[in-house]
Amino acid sequence: MFFDSDLLMSALRALTPILLAALGGAVCERAGVFNIGLEGMMLMGCFTAVATSWFTGSPWLGVLAAALAAAAYSLILAVGTVTLRGDAVVLGVAMNLLAVGLTSFLLRTIFDVQGTFDDPSLTGLPLVGGFSPLAYLAWASVAVAALMLSRHVWGLRLRGVGEAPEAAATLGVSPARYKYAAVLVSGVLCGLAGAQLALGNVTLFSENMTAGRGWIAVVAVMLGRALPFGVLLAALLFGVAEAAGFRLQGLGLPQQATDAAPYVVTLGALFLSTAQRRRRTGRTTGVAS
Repeated sequence: MFFDSDLLMSALRALTPILLAALGGAVCERAGVFNIGLEGMMLMGCFTAVATSWFTGSPWLGVLAAALAAAAYSLILAVGTVTLRGDAVVLGVAMNLLAVGLTSFLLRTIFDVQGTFDDPSLTGLPLVGGFSPLAYLAWASVAVAALMLSRHVWGLRLRGVGEAPEAAATLGVSPARYKYAAVLVSGVLCGLAGAQLALGNVTLFSENMTAGRGWIAVVAVMLGRALPFGVLLAALLFGVAEAAGFRLQGLGLPQQATDAAPYVVTLGALFLSTAQRRRRTGRTTGVAS
């Protein structure tokens, strides 16, 4: 049977890093910062989690270090877009490329290996019910983010900054401060996503191991319209696609075809979403005329 409990478990494990990163992107989107640097932040989290866990012997210190490192890395985007008024897209792409080169360089410098670092003494995250604690944290974060953005004064101000920064400023709210906070929260969540990928889903680091998951998280933000539960559904779609790809590979399909499954689903979802929005726009225009 193709669809069974094992496929569901695999999909939920694949979902976790995408969901954490996408929630970070959603927070940035609500603050008016388009963050496509999720991939680079995740990759920095992956390397920092593995390196710290290996040196200290504690995966939890690895998780903490990953969150802090990715948050520090996210300051490039915060300073560049908020303080220096730079282009967020250009900065995000640059951060992704820098992370690939920097982690590859550090892999060779610190561990004297190329490609993949996999050591028996490397300790991964414990499993509870088949999932790491970060998986449960990711699912809980959806509800917390939804409540914060819809009920809490901080979330309401954040949305106000993203929708009308000038109006928010007249009410005594600092748009720059909230944008900085949103980017830092995004960095922390991406760091946790990287730690889950490197110490939860597997226990190793390989060059460019995020393999486009950060870009998929960006698409999940777009499909979910930066709404926490919408992002969850979009991330779940991609998690199922990735798990199905592994299942099809076990049934004999070429690895290249199965590896492409999540990206085919991404393109299909974007196409359908765009077509639906254009249809709605056309109906609105027709009614107005």
